[in-house]
Amino acid sequence: MNEFLDIAGDAARAAGKLLREHYGKDQEVETFEDHDIKLHLDVRCQELITGIILGKFPDHTIVGEEGNAGLENGEFQWVIDPIDGTVNYFFGIPHFCVSIALRRGAADDWLLGVIYDPMMDEFWAVEAGGTPTLNGNPIATSDRQEMAQAVVTVGFSKTKAAMEAGFERYREISCQVRKSRMMGSAALALAYIACGRLDAYIEEVISLWDIAAGRMLVEAAGGCVELIASPIDPGKLSICAWNGKLPLQGTLA
Repeated sequence: MNEFLDIAGDAARAAGKLLREHYGKDQEVETFEDHDIKLHLDVRCQELITGIILGKFPDHTIVGEEGNAGLENGEFQWVIDPIDGTVNYFFGIPHFCVSIALRRGAADDWLLGVIYDPMMDEFWAVEAGGTPTLNGNPIATSDRQEMAQAVVTVGFSKTKAAMEAGFERYREISCQVRKSRMMGSAALALAYIACGRLDAYIEEVISLWDIAAGRMLVEAAGGCVELIASPIDPGKLSICAWNGKLPLQGTLA
């Protein structure tokens, strides 16, 4: 497992270095969508990560936001988001990250997860059954138990139906909590819960690569994560993650 974790860290940091080098410069846009942007740099970062991983483990599979690579249906599958927070990155907002997770097969057998914020030089890592860390130091979720004490982030997805559902969810909780935030990176939202900066995160429509590594971090740090198939967008997920102390069990029901 240490070998897998080392490669994940090398790949995340290499992609982060590329992102830092191009941050604040004009970006080549692959596509402008109604509520999203795809950059050529997304593709370059995933190709860089893929090359590092498959260079070491050629019989592994890559499952990423920018497509799949490697052995089809390999025993080990790397789930990658090369830039989580692409819109932030494009507009020069320094809140984005690289997210990499590894599972055995297509089952829910997750082996490790890493998240790297290149602007803050913060590296979160966790292995199955191990202690989650931030820059090598153990982390844990916050101790806040009441919604009135909590800082919660709510994600708003890319379609009209998803945004309407998100607004409804936001109305339900906004008056209950101390503060709410919309930050633009699902992976960092989960990393922040794992180290106690945030207390909960809810989003109606999300992809596996956005939250795979972060889910491992939250659960290993003492938090809880509920995932269900999105009722709005088939093939996507809905998520509620929290510190394990707030009364949020069953929020997605």
